[in-house]
Amino acid sequence: MKTFGDWLASPWRRSLFAALAGALPVFAFPAPSLWWFAYVALVPWILLTRSAPTGRRAAHDGWFGGLGFMLTVHSWLVPSLSVFIVVIAALLGALWAPWGWLVRRFLGGVPSPRRGAAALLVLPSGWLMVELVRSWQGLGGPWGLLGSTQWQVEPALRLASVGGVWLLSFLVVAVNVAAAVLVSVREVRVPAVAGLVATAAATSAAWVWSPRPDVDGSVRIAVVQPGVIAGDDSGVRRFDREERLTRQLADRHVDLIAWGESSVGFDLGKRPDLARRIAALSKETGADILVNVDAERSDKPGIYKSSILVGPKGLTGDRYDKMRLVPFGEYIPFRSLLGWATSVGKAAGVDRRHGTEQVVMSVGHGLRVGPLICFETAFPDMSRHLAQDGADVLLAQSSTSSFQHSWAPEQHATLAALRAAETGRPMVHATLTGVSAVYGPSGERVGPWLGTGASTTRVYDVPLAHGITPYVRYGDWPVQGSLLILALVCAGEGMRAFRLRRTAPRPLVPPARTVHESPARPGR
Repeated sequence: MKTFGDWLASPWRRSLFAALAGALPVFAFPAPSLWWFAYVALVPWILLTRSAPTGRRAAHDGWFGGLGFMLTVHSWLVPSLSVFIVVIAALLGALWAPWGWLVRRFLGGVPSPRRGAAALLVLPSGWLMVELVRSWQGLGGPWGLLGSTQWQVEPALRLASVGGVWLLSFLVVAVNVAAAVLVSVREVRVPAVAGLVATAAATSAAWVWSPRPDVDGSVRIAVVQPGVIAGDDSGVRRFDREERLTRQLADRHVDLIAWGESSVGFDLGKRPDLARRIAALSKETGADILVNVDAERSDKPGIYKSSILVGPKGLTGDRYDKMRLVPFGEYIPFRSLLGWATSVGKAAGVDRRHGTEQVVMSVGHGLRVGPLICFETAFPDMSRHLAQDGADVLLAQSSTSSFQHSWAPEQHATLAALRAAETGRPMVHATLTGVSAVYGPSGERVGPWLGTGASTTRVYDVPLAHGITPYVRYGDWPVQGSLLILALVCAGEGMRAFRLRRTAPRPLVPPARTVHESPARPGR
């Protein structure tokens, strides 16, 4: 009778199982949002990889597991990229090949307690390096970081204020490693239990001692969500609906009104009539309106996505141009080489231009707002810089209308909870078609979500807080610590290889002699 190990002897079957194991963490992300599953989701992948017969096979297990992870976490991109998503997932999945090698190096066979204890630091560090590299905007950005599965867990949000989403990812992987050791390696169970106790102690310490945002006021911010509007004249009809919805806010005493991403499909410099209509709305409601324009600019060449503030007297002059664009969705990297992607999906036909600097806008009443546009909410460094620059509120304008019936809208909305917790600043996530959401300065939800079926407005009483969180002050220190750990590992492996060469037995056969009775020199 064949065992499961015999079944895995086939490289293709083993690769398939690795891809399936790598796909498991997707259930910890919204919409399933089984946050607790994140702490054991990597265990099958780790158990498979540690059993690899060679380091090369372990690297392959890491690669195919990474392919499965990237493919499922980004599955909502299939309508836009078609089969090209498989190519992207395969390329990015290769980032996990070194992590697979590390799994076997530290957990393969019967590891010593020392090696097992080291795995609790090395493997989370290796995972963090994968997340760091793929967080580069050109590789797709930090969508689907493992730590972001903990967006609704209060102790985890407190940890995010200390070390950002990076610290959460590190701890989640560490718990997975400890769980894998507990079920598979009896000799290393003591370090595994010690690691779990240390993780619990760190969480408890952060809960007790990390500074909490000091809530010292509130502001009323209205979100205008027009809903799905399709057709050739959708830009005109969307603006009309946004105008009607905004008029309903006339007697609500709001301080700011936020429209979603691409809420205005025309450059306001070319369409002063639209600018006057928005200014009239601002005067009628008594609040500035932050709109978002997706159009070719009148003052410089190219199409930009821009957050533009409009007051009762017209354009205030405050403008933020989106800096980090969505690969393939808003531009095609190396278009001369990859431009064919437009023929197999809905990749960008024309590249958008990117902005050059972040902006903090003053919207009256002493309120300072830091705008982000769509994809940028996935980048913790951007919200951190806005907090450092004095933003009182982080405000994201987004649109996931192309992915209405997928998990993308909910997953996107939850990122704002992490950005709020990291910075100690409330965050408003305003969308065209849902999900719109608001979070307080500790990452707690404020009011209800506006789902993908809503076409309405909602006024939120947003708590304001000041002070500096450890993450804003010290930045990505978990990443720096992981780099140091991996540098020590590389140094140790180098010394180990050097000692092996030094202690290798010398050949018993005497060296060959040349005709001149001198030892032969290799390569001569």
